Amino acid sequence: MNASLTIAFAAPWRGAWPWLRWLGARLLAGLGAVAAISVIVFGATQALPSDPARMVLGPEAPESSVRTLQRQLGLDRPVPVQYLDWAARLARGDLGRSLDSQAPVAQLVRARAGNSLALLACVLALLVPSALLLGVGMALRRDAVLDRHGVSLLIALKAIPNFALGIGLVMLLATTVWPVLPAVSLLEPGKSPLAQPHFLALPAATLVLGGLPHLARLVRAAMIEALDADYVQAARLRGVTERSVVLRHALPNALIPAIQGLALTLSVLLGGTLVVEVVFTYPGLGSLLNAAIEMRDLPVIQAIVLLVAGGVVLINLAADLLTVLLTPRLRTAVSGERA
Repeated sequence: MNASLTIAFAAPWRGAWPWLRWLGARLLAGLGAVAAISVIVFGATQALPSDPARMVLGPEAPESSVRTLQRQLGLDRPVPVQYLDWAARLARGDLGRSLDSQAPVAQLVRARAGNSLALLACVLALLVPSALLLGVGMALRRDAVLDRHGVSLLIALKAIPNFALGIGLVMLLATTVWPVLPAVSLLEPGKSPLAQPHFLALPAATLVLGGLPHLARLVRAAMIEALDADYVQAARLRGVTERSVVLRHALPNALIPAIQGLALTLSVLLGGTLVVEVVFTYPGLGSLLNAAIEMRDLPVIQAIVLLVAGGVVLINLAADLLTVLLTPRLRTAVSGERA
């Protein structure tokens, strides 16, 4: 390969190298966080009260049988040895087998993860547009009656836990006041959750109402700051219409802090989804985790908690990447680094 061809081949990669190095550093930091979380998760599951072998065999089982099962499951080994063995199997993609059903944990998680993702997708499809419309609308009517009452309502909603919101919605729309929706979300087997929207309605509404206050107030604050910025005032002085000022100048800049807020909201939603699924008996990862905790099914607990933690790390990584891509100063700083 002559020199000109070598330069032509290397030129595109020269510009991409700072981005690859930045992304690689963030991925390594994320993997380090997941590794640290795995130690915490494993230690926390070991600290759970009661013996998993005793839970499997029942309270009337003789002590000799319990000890035999402990040896078979490897629970009689030192905790560091158990962790290293679990981590090694995890690195090979082996999540182990459920202590309760003896089914592969990966199979159990895969069967429920689709339902949880469908619920989360519905929540995001409702939450993000609602928060943007509400936050922008309140910012454009700052200090007006709608804005003041809206902020008060959002603060009140923020103070209510998700499970209390869910119970209130059940009383309002499923049992006492206006019984039009099912109180529990027992999905029909073999059908997609998206094909059964009446079972998704109450869990999704609970999570939307729980996540809306933080995200809408964040959009409102970012929009107010953008509307007061010098470049927006300059655009108004140039005679730019108010519609263009909002849509072309203020809103794009207000979205940047909102992305980080959405990442935080998503992280909270991942945990909130698990709680709401239990409230509505929705067959997702939350219900599986609740059943596993009751049975001290350690492999299932460890897999689900680690999966949620990994999801939080990925969400924050995606939010950081979007923030850098949408912020000229940060984008220039990353692409301007020397290889």
